[in-house]
Amino acid sequence: MTRYRSLLAGLTGVALLAAAAFAFAPSGIAPAAAQEKAMMLPADPEPLIAVTAKGEVPFRIEIADDPGERAMGLMFRKDLAADHGMLFVFEETRPLGFWMKNTPLPLDLVFVGRDGRVLDVQPGTPFSEAVIAADEPARFVLELNAGTAARSGIVDGVVLKHRAIAAVAGEPG
Repeated sequence: MTRYRSLLAGLTGVALLAAAAFAFAPSGIAPAAAQEKAMMLPADPEPLIAVTAKGEVPFRIEIADDPGERAMGLMFRKDLAADHGMLFVFEETRPLGFWMKNTPLPLDLVFVGRDGRVLDVQPGTPFSEAVIAADEPARFVLELNAGTAARSGIVDGVVLKHRAIAAVAGEPG
């Protein structure tokens, strides 16, 4: 697994840099200026539900489902309500890695398979450039305030329900 994470770290670092450059260059916005402002996506009207041993736990989420939104994520955010999070939606199940550069909030990163099952929960340290990754490919990542996953009972195997996840689960392959 260490070799897998090392390879993933290298590939992810290159991919994140490329995604960030791509996300801002076409718009005509200078990359430095664009990155200094937090992105605020509208909260999805439907809550994401974590089906845990403690019962169903709802979260209001923002959905980051395009490369620019995924590249920015929660960077530069100084606060996030206790029952809020951001769901990153990817086009395919694959090895995913995140970093916390420019992110002042400590976070839980919840890696989720195409079927909505939690694969892994990893901590995110503010401003760290270390790659955060699960041991297996994922389709979604849910970012929550640090400690929220443990308090809510979100552990490996818990199912997350939301229309964005259901749409993927119904796809072939």
